[in-house]
Amino acid sequence: MAASITHHVLPRAEFDKPVKILIVVAPYYKEIAEAQIAGAKAEIEAVGGTHEVVEVPGALEIPTAIGIAERMSNYDGYVALGCVIRGETTHYDTVCNDSSRGITLLGLQGLCIGNGILTVENYEQARVRAEVDEMNKGGGAAAAALHLISLARKWGGPRTGVGFQPSADEIQIAGNAKGPTTA
Repeated sequence: MAASITHHVLPRAEFDKPVKILIVVAPYYKEIAEAQIAGAKAEIEAVGGTHEVVEVPGALEIPTAIGIAERMSNYDGYVALGCVIRGETTHYDTVCNDSSRGITLLGLQGLCIGNGILTVENYEQARVRAEVDEMNKGGGAAAAALHLISLARKWGGPRTGVGFQPSADEIQIAGNAKGPTTA
């Protein structure tokens, strides 16, 4: 059983400036979602961060909500929470794959996201993974987002002298190539 295996856990991320996190949750299974949110909030507060929680209809809407928030707000990172329990149809596979793919694509664009969307076979598996005093996957997703924010801040400084640098002449030529402007 996975619960009996020990896993390496990174030390908690540390920050000089506070972090602001958006927790996006699909509360289809309300008790599971509430446990996940409690774990995520505790982890964020443990590093002195702030958080806001928004609800969306389902797991498929989580990546869209995160994408909208990234374009229209000022969060440092995101925590995606929800639960998909296998049913009788292939809808489970679609929801699991597409919500995960959407979050991955946002991450590859540079967003700092902890994915805590549970994909399980039954409610009991979800409960064990969600409860703070059990597997605490909500807290784990928040920790993942916080670690990514820490890396982004570490690597996000000014980039001078790295990679291709156009010469001043090339910049001037490019600027003139746009043609004359009229008033």
